[in-house]
Amino acid sequence: KNIHVYADETRPLLQGARLTTWELMQRNVPVTLICDSMAGWAMKEGRVQAVITGADRIAANGDSANKIGTYSVALLAKAHGIPFYIAAPSSTFDLSLETGEDIPIEERNPEEITHGFGRQTAPTGVAVYNPAFDVVPASHIQGIVTEKGVISPVTTENVRALLGSNG
Repeated sequence: KNIHVYADETRPLLQGARLTTWELMQRNVPVTLICDSMAGWAMKEGRVQAVITGADRIAANGDSANKIGTYSVALLAKAHGIPFYIAAPSSTFDLSLETGEDIPIEERNPEEITHGFGRQTAPTGVAVYNPAFDVVPASHIQGIVTEKGVISPVTTENVRALLGSNG
């Protein structure tokens, strides 16, 4: 099957541009880098047939926290009828957290936004909101792929069935 990856840059720290593209290129996977704000248009143009992201933490019900912007991509995928998947090791699950509402969201240094790309990019003194992560509700996730198997549909019962009660 022909695979071509469209990788978001993942602002403000550009993990997609710096890491995702590099990893894919090392494995000779065709990849095109896009700005985060281009994902919806790429979907509308029919360039995207599925979305696969990672996760930093997954609650017992399957709600998944990942780099900021992942929630927006999940909403765009849903609006375009494109399946949205999470690929993560089972160690990413925290079954002590019932839902994504229980996942703490770190607020990062404002300078990551005001001084992007090695220079000042915003006026001095501007207010900044810079959460590091957002949470995709399980209802927006087609499946969670782990080394133990695939969870689909994503429900608390199916998460616990695959991982056991302790995760």
